[in-house]
Amino acid sequence: MPHVLTLVEQFWHKVPGGTAQATERTLAALLDRNEFTATGLAAAHRPCVDRRDGGQDGALRVPDGCRLVHHRLPRPVLYESWLRLGRPRVDRLLGPDSLFWASSLIVAPCRRPVVSTVHDLDFLDHPEFLTARGRRFFPLMWDVARRRSDHFVCPSVAVAEQCRASGVPDELVSVVPWGVDQPLVAADDANAVLARSVPSLPAKFVLLVAPDSPRKNPEGCAAALAATDCPAVIVGSMPEGTHDPFATLGSPVVRLGPVDARVLSALYHRATALLFPSHREGYGLPVAEAMAHGLPVVTSRGTATEEVAAGAASLIDPLDHSDIAATLEQVLNDDAARRSMVAKGLDRAAELTWEQTAKGYSEIFGMVL
Repeated sequence: MPHVLTLVEQFWHKVPGGTAQATERTLAALLDRNEFTATGLAAAHRPCVDRRDGGQDGALRVPDGCRLVHHRLPRPVLYESWLRLGRPRVDRLLGPDSLFWASSLIVAPCRRPVVSTVHDLDFLDHPEFLTARGRRFFPLMWDVARRRSDHFVCPSVAVAEQCRASGVPDELVSVVPWGVDQPLVAADDANAVLARSVPSLPAKFVLLVAPDSPRKNPEGCAAALAATDCPAVIVGSMPEGTHDPFATLGSPVVRLGPVDARVLSALYHRATALLFPSHREGYGLPVAEAMAHGLPVVTSRGTATEEVAAGAASLIDPLDHSDIAATLEQVLNDDAARRSMVAKGLDRAAELTWEQTAKGYSEIFGMVL
């Protein structure tokens, strides 16, 4: 049976993001198809957390049936060595009928075919959104990926167009959208889950998921909330030392920091709307997650999140704060429009399955091999 070696180091990030979640779900669905065997490769960790037992429901873990191997080098040394020196190679983990899947665009040096997932290339167009280390690291990562990869997979047409614009031949680029999980928490159980974890929530609130990086448009979010005077609940940690545009809002703002998957699911059920007016996204999992929970979405026109919503969200110009505010106001107060968005969102979310994602990857892996 063909074999896939993939990087799962992103499961060990302090706050695993959409890249890690998409890798885990795709890998699990791929193994369910029983067409490939798989090995997950991670860096050295002390103490070494296995990540085979995710603990809480929804926590990231290496899927059943996937062998887990830890390298002897820690993450920073391993990544820099792979990218700058082209070693250590990982060929001992790869047989003749196998490939390396660079699930986070970090390509391990090897002699077998490489398929790279490109989550986004915003670091090429907007380096100002990155830290100083990111401005050094990500362009190098992309240069290495372009040289070593046999095929590129993007979660949206928007990212595929970025790849082609940066010189990747059209025939080497495929689009395979991510799926979305069904709600971990039933709507009827949401209040009980939140009562244990997040007491004293406003009766009506707008939900914001990780809105604090510049590309997530925190200034636009804050301006819209100020204009609508609606309470907000913010999920995700704020980068240290950054300006907080939500600090001076007159309406209540509840900052929860990172939350587990059950609490996030309950928040999707309890919220009145998801506000997600990002300047750029590679996909936008919160948009798909909100729709799967029956939560109306306000998101950006002309971006990957418009692709994800596929007509089920209210679209705004992320540069026009008055447009964001007016659209959010309508979603909050027009019951008929909300019911229509909920129905369309549920239908759209039902189309986004991890099984379809795995099918797309399986076809690409087979083609490359």
